Amino acid sequence: MSQKRHPMQHALVGSLLGTAVGDALGLPYEGLSRRRAARLLGDPDRYRLIAGRGMVSDDTEQSCLVLQALVDSRGEPQVFARCLARRLRRWFLMLPAGVGMATARAMLRSMVGYGPDRSGVFSAGNGPAMRSAILGAAIDEFDPLRQLVRVSTRITHTDPKAEQGALAVALAARCARGEAEPDATAFFRLLREQLPGDEAGPFRERLNAIEASLDERQPTVDFAATMRGPKGVSGYVLETVPVALHAWLSHPRDFAGAVTAVIRCGGDTDTTAAITGGIVGAAVGREGIPADWLNRLADWPLTVGWMERLCDDAERSLAGESVSARSLPAWKVLPRNLLFFSVVLAHGFRRLLPPW
Repeated sequence: MSQKRHPMQHALVGSLLGTAVGDALGLPYEGLSRRRAARLLGDPDRYRLIAGRGMVSDDTEQSCLVLQALVDSRGEPQVFARCLARRLRRWFLMLPAGVGMATARAMLRSMVGYGPDRSGVFSAGNGPAMRSAILGAAIDEFDPLRQLVRVSTRITHTDPKAEQGALAVALAARCARGEAEPDATAFFRLLREQLPGDEAGPFRERLNAIEASLDERQPTVDFAATMRGPKGVSGYVLETVPVALHAWLSHPRDFAGAVTAVIRCGGDTDTTAAITGGIVGAAVGREGIPADWLNRLADWPLTVGWMERLCDDAERSLAGESVSARSLPAWKVLPRNLLFFSVVLAHGFRRLLPPW
């Protein structure tokens, strides 16, 4: 594809590919403490899942589903809700590995007839946050962006903290776009304006902690340790999103620096790296992601080229053209998911062996 892109296309492609690369880099480290990850796998400077190649998990897959729903709905919230719910159900039936418990329960509710406004369950997990950066890369105006984040969140998660985290990620990707580095003070002011009310108190406390840490020039790995110690970042949105925001604001236009920083924190590394990659990718575009990481992202049928073409569909749809989002056929997706499960299972058995 041409190296010169429309600004929206630059952000869309960078965010989606950044999500995928972060996801694939962080996946082998998922669930490991900082110490064990370093001893078992070494530094996250390359893919370590299978033969130096990268595969993606549900973080990237759900981001693609959000973008497909955005294409089909042209950003109209009610249509977007129906499109995303339908695509999430189909995705769930293809037996994806590693689906979060809240998302699985929500999909079961959706399949027995609960609408997209009633299928969600009370959870503050990472699902909505990990699929929100692409919305911030696509949508300019804050009110429509907030509405779409709410719809995307409530299909699976109803805890207000899940929506707050997802909105923070989307706003970060929105603010990351453009040639200038983000103004952290302005970003935090915007985020506080968009998170009113007493229920956002815990999230605002985390924002205060991020600001204080950035003022002290504290590395992301040390900031993460203040919340959970050496065990790593959990799947709780009030841990995941603050760490991802900290990594982004510490390395606003350094994709490799930001993504590897969150992976070194340990814990839910595929999600923290996917979120961070989606935000920083919106700023740097495809060209700012290390070429070797893109070239060695060897998933199929969810290829780099396919994701770029999906971003082309999104740009055309949001510009007013009548476009139907491309989909992946079930006969390709199901065997891929079975292969992916086998790879992850083998990697899990490897963890039973030293070094400890």
